[in-house]
Amino acid sequence: VNCVEPVDISIDKQAITLAPHTGMSIFVYHPETFRIPEDVVVVGIENVENFNNLSKLTYLFQRGKYVFVCRYPQNSALYKWLERIPNKYIHFGDFDLAGINIYQTEFYTRLGDRASMLIPDDIEDRIKHGNESLFNKQYNKFKSLNILDPRIKPLFDMIMRHHRCYEQEGYILG
Repeated sequence: VNCVEPVDISIDKQAITLAPHTGMSIFVYHPETFRIPEDVVVVGIENVENFNNLSKLTYLFQRGKYVFVCRYPQNSALYKWLERIPNKYIHFGDFDLAGINIYQTEFYTRLGDRASMLIPDDIEDRIKHGNESLFNKQYNKFKSLNILDPRIKPLFDMIMRHHRCYEQEGYILG
């Protein structure tokens, strides 16, 4: 767990302030005791490199309170915690067919409209110049992906139109 602005949280009923520290994050050993205020948005980041460089990503988010969680190591604790809390969830994954599938199957199906996928304003330009070989590797498996969340249909269509995708690490590189 990490943040870019201080957030009041509680762990084991002890109130603390989660504060950003470069190169540090908090591992929550017992997520069932981890509480955040309802107005805090949870952002799930698929990539550890992006998770460790949050300060380079703040421009992607509107003003507000955010707690960032890393999807890896992948286990059911994150899903169970998200299902127990009422907070909104934003998924920040790769902008490819597999990333859309991960968002839909692992988050949208569990959280419904409380979940959304981060789709930055400049994503189409980045996809136009994105990774063609990764698209080709994923195409046969995901070309008929059933889009459950209509909010991500434009992203899916962009990827299919340009035959390219974009990995989230590009946002920390500039």
